[in-house]
Amino acid sequence: MIKLPIRRMTEFESIGAYRIGLDESYRSLPSVYLAFLSIWFVSACSWTINTYKNRHLQTNNLQWTLASVPLIKALQLTLSFLFWYSCFHLQICSLWMSFGVYVTGVIFQTASFVSFLLIAHGYCIMCERLSVTERRTTASLGCVFYLTLVGYRASVPYFSVLLLLNYFISFYVIFHHISQNLLVLREQLSFIDNEDVHAMHDAVYTKYIMFKKFQGAMQIVAMAETVIYINMDDSSENYWIRLLVREWAQFCIFVYIGWTFRSRDLAPRFSVMPTLKSKGELVVPPIYSIEMDAETFRDFTKHEWHIGVPTTPSCDESSMDSVLVIIQHPHAYRPTAAGKSCQSRGQPV
Repeated sequence: MIKLPIRRMTEFESIGAYRIGLDESYRSLPSVYLAFLSIWFVSACSWTINTYKNRHLQTNNLQWTLASVPLIKALQLTLSFLFWYSCFHLQICSLWMSFGVYVTGVIFQTASFVSFLLIAHGYCIMCERLSVTERRTTASLGCVFYLTLVGYRASVPYFSVLLLLNYFISFYVIFHHISQNLLVLREQLSFIDNEDVHAMHDAVYTKYIMFKKFQGAMQIVAMAETVIYINMDDSSENYWIRLLVREWAQFCIFVYIGWTFRSRDLAPRFSVMPTLKSKGELVVPPIYSIEMDAETFRDFTKHEWHIGVPTTPSCDESSMDSVLVIIQHPHAYRPTAAGKSCQSRGQPV
C-alpha cells in the first residue's frame, strides 16, 4: 500500500515550502500519480456503471461494496497528485492535503480488507446476508485494523507489532472461511453427482471456481503485504520504483477479484440462495421440470406462488410418498414491489 514520506512533508512545511527543500528524486511522482489516477478512475467508473446496468438481474450488495474501493483509491491518488504537483510547480506543499492522502490511504486499505472478509464469508455468494456473529466479527476486525494502521503510519511505538498481529488474525479468518465454503461446495458437488441433479451443477461449480481463484488471490495479497512491510528502505532514490510496484500490484489484484465476482456472472446463476447460512447439514433440493403451453406460461409469470404435484412419480415411489410442490417464481410481476427481485428461501446454493 502507498506510504507517503510524511516526515519529509513536514520538513518542507517547516522551511516555508520553498523548492530548495524538495528532493529532486521525487520529481517524477506527479506524473506517476496522474497515470495511476487515470487508470483507477476509468476502472472505478467502468465498475460502477457495470454494477448499475446489471442491478435488475440481482440486488448485489457485494458488487456495490467492491465498487466503492476503487473510488476511494481514485480519491487518494487525486490528492497525491495535487500535493506533489503543487510542491514542484507552485512551491506550496500543503500539510492538509498530505493529511488527506494519509487518511484516504488508511481508509482504502481498511475497505479492501473488509471487502476481502465479506467475500471470504460468502456474502451474496453463499447467502444473502451475514449472521449477526459474522457481521460483528467483520466490523470488529475492520475497526481494529483501521486503528492499528493509523498508529503504524503515525510511527507510534509498538504499533508495527500490533499491525503484524492484526494481519495474521485477518488472513487466518479469511483463509479459514474460504476453506469452509470450499468444503461445503465440494459436498454439494458430490451430492449432485451422486443424485444425478445436473441442473444445479453449473451454479455450484461456478461458486467453487470463484472461491478457488479468490483463495489464490489472497495468497498473493498475503505475500505482497509481507514484502511491503518487511522492506524498511525509505531512501528517496528508488521511492518511485517501489511506488510503481505497489500500485500495479494493487490494481492487478483488484481487477482480478472484480472480474472473478462480476455482476454478469453472479446475477443469473445465483438469483436463488439462502437468506442466511445453515448451521445444519445442507441438502440440495430436487429439481422438477415443468411442462406448460403458451397460455399457461403467460399466466405463470403473473403469480408469485404456485402449487403442483409430480405427474410421473418414480417406479419405486409409493402413493404414500407423494409430495406437494410449492413454487415461488423468482421474477414474478408484483406491482407493489416493482424493481425488487424476489428471492427463494431455503435453497442451499
